[in-house]
Amino acid sequence: MIDPTIIKITGLALADSVNPCALAVLLLILVAILIQDPGKRSRVLFGGLTFVFAIYIGYIFFGFALVTLWKTASIFLRSISGTIYKLFGILAMILGALQIKDFLYYRKGGIGTEMPLTMRPKVKKIIEKVTSAKGAFIAGLIVTIFLLPCTIGPYIVASGVLSDLTTIEFIPWLLYYNFIFVIPMLGVTLAVYIGSTTIKEVEYWKKKNIRILHLIAGILLFLIGLSLLMGWL
Repeated sequence: MIDPTIIKITGLALADSVNPCALAVLLLILVAILIQDPGKRSRVLFGGLTFVFAIYIGYIFFGFALVTLWKTASIFLRSISGTIYKLFGILAMILGALQIKDFLYYRKGGIGTEMPLTMRPKVKKIIEKVTSAKGAFIAGLIVTIFLLPCTIGPYIVASGVLSDLTTIEFIPWLLYYNFIFVIPMLGVTLAVYIGSTTIKEVEYWKKKNIRILHLIAGILLFLIGLSLLMGWL
């Protein structure tokens, strides 16, 4: 029988991975690196991979902190742990509804679904200074903080799901969750490097399909939330 945890964590991670937020930032990084030396595509590969690795590391640390927070809180709220678990389900459903709202009535910088418009100039300023793989790694660690408003929702729910596990048990799940989260970014980096697509083509695809991405994330979050609320998982 399939472990319910893998269904919950996979669904939440997939919902997080299709968020256009992180992809948009990655494209800015690739552009910044490519401008420095258009003839060296290897710079795109190494820069993109180090940026994605930094995001991966940063999110593992955030995840560890979130799970630890919920584990600590559960000590004092043990008597209502069942209610709290259902609240995570409700939170996931609300996040899903916000994503679906962006499919129906899309506006840039949606609350809980995209990076706030006020943060975007700051992120762009950081990224424009990137000229190497080392710079991409440092930028990735910094930008992780700015990505939280649009990606932290599913992660909060996932950390709540994992809070009943021991440290040794939940760390592999964090590694798994974040691997799924960065798969689209890895795919784009490799595709641009080998020349099967261009940064402009990816940017065009993202703009064209951004509402669909929000719909996919919304459906996944809503279904996972409903399953948590009803005790199906």
